[in-house]
Amino acid sequence: MSESELAKKWDRCLADTAVKFGAGLGLGIVFSVIFFKRKTWPIAFFSGTGIGMAYSNCQNDFRSPYLIHGKFVKEN
Repeated sequence: MSESELAKKWDRCLADTAVKFGAGLGLGIVFSVIFFKRKTWPIAFFSGTGIGMAYSNCQNDFRSPYLIHGKFVKEN
C-alpha cells in the first residue's frame, strides 16, 4: 500500500471519527436535557456509540486494501 493511500485512509478515518463523535455528543446532550432530566449517561452513551461506529468503519477501511474510494476502475 502506498503512503499516499494510507494517508488518505487515515484522513478519512479521523474525519469520520470527528463527525460521528460530534453527532453522538450533540444527540446525547439533546436527549439528556429533554428526556433524562440532565443526567450524564446519555452523553457518554451516544458519544461512545459514535466512536464505536467510527472505529468499525476505520477497521473495515483498513482491512480492504483493494477498495478504491471515489474512483471508477475500468477493466480491459
